Amino acid sequence: MKYQDKIATSKVDRTLKFVGTGAKIGGNYIKHYVKKAFDPSLDKDELHKENAEDIYNSLSQLKGSALKVAQMLSMDKAILPKAYSDKFTMAQYSAPPLSGPLVVKTFTKSFGKTPQQLFDSFEMNAGNAASIGQVHIAYKDGKKLAVKIQYPGVSDSIKSDLRIVKPIALRMFNITEQELAKYMVEVEEKLLEETDYKLELKRSQETAEQCGHIEGLLFPNYYPQYSADRIITMDWMDGQHLNEFLTTNPTQEIRNKIGQALWNFYSFQNHTLKSIHADPHPGNFLFSADGTVGVIDFGCIKVIPETFYYDYFGMIIPEVNQNPEVLDTIMRRMEIIYEGDSERLQKLYKDTFSNLIVHLARPHLQETFDFGDDDFINSIYAMAEELSNNKELREGGDGRGSRHALYVNRTMFGLYSMLNQLKANIHTQMGDWKNAIIEKHLEMA
Repeated sequence: MKYQDKIATSKVDRTLKFVGTGAKIGGNYIKHYVKKAFDPSLDKDELHKENAEDIYNSLSQLKGSALKVAQMLSMDKAILPKAYSDKFTMAQYSAPPLSGPLVVKTFTKSFGKTPQQLFDSFEMNAGNAASIGQVHIAYKDGKKLAVKIQYPGVSDSIKSDLRIVKPIALRMFNITEQELAKYMVEVEEKLLEETDYKLELKRSQETAEQCGHIEGLLFPNYYPQYSADRIITMDWMDGQHLNEFLTTNPTQEIRNKIGQALWNFYSFQNHTLKSIHADPHPGNFLFSADGTVGVIDFGCIKVIPETFYYDYFGMIIPEVNQNPEVLDTIMRRMEIIYEGDSERLQKLYKDTFSNLIVHLARPHLQETFDFGDDDFINSIYAMAEELSNNKELREGGDGRGSRHALYVNRTMFGLYSMLNQLKANIHTQMGDWKNAIIEKHLEMA
């Protein structure tokens, strides 16, 4: 495994790295069009693979917010060609880790001690490494611990990184300035929270306590005395990441048990806590042969505003979305349609989003749902891709939809995707929250 001895932390150094990446992408395009001049039938598969490789290698060296955006995009398969989503998935837990001297430097800055002085033993080779930090195994008083260490300069570089990555995102991901601006506001806010390890420690402890009753879920204990601004220490949890777990050919019973635990976890957060674990990529879960799931990362939590909650989930309830006046009001509050829109444009957006809502609502409208149905998940991605390529919608270019929907949608898509990979068949029918939302909309009508 290759280790990094340093990370570019200054704005100048990071900018130069981005510029170099942009130059490589430009060169890849030139090569592609030269080849295409001799072979008009040539598609863009090779171009996408080369660009994905160059972008990932660059962002992996920089770590931080730029790599985190790549990780997020890997989950949004409708936005990216497959070459990008496949490569960027590695950012979830397989980025190149930091070398030992940088790890020791972080500890001495935080505690005035080396990790070897703080713990009974400490493994210098990282167990895994992702976009914001990497995890090491340590032992203290007979307990096996996971020690998460944040990369140097991540927090300080967020704003400048997002500003620099903007032109690459505009060119590569086929979105407008206004769409990206709304996206980046929410991303920046969440990334700043993710680099606040004291906040993450607090949220981790709270969520573990609040969700500890959910059958099939396991949460680690956390150790504030061995945690700091850039370090979090918790129990080591055994288990496998999803792809590795699936190679063991778990039974359908175990797949269903895991799927039900994940569904119940997110349902409880959405409708009781109004606050969700908004980073549902497989790297944040550990799966075991007995059907239990370890939840290990609470850096990204999305608090759901009350009005948004009632509108967002109201749209998937037939008693709400089949009332034209109520749906019209919701879509205005959700910034899907605007006051100045023509009747034709209003109808276009209403029809488009209503169709998407019907697809997303399907699991909630049945007593049980088989997420092993690939047609269901493929239809969602196909519809999202159709929306992104719809010329009439794109010409508006004004980033329709509440910014709060970004992480809530991402969470729902991420959950559906994991359940699809598990081929889980589970109970999904709406609970008591359905009636509460209907009553709320009757009050607001």
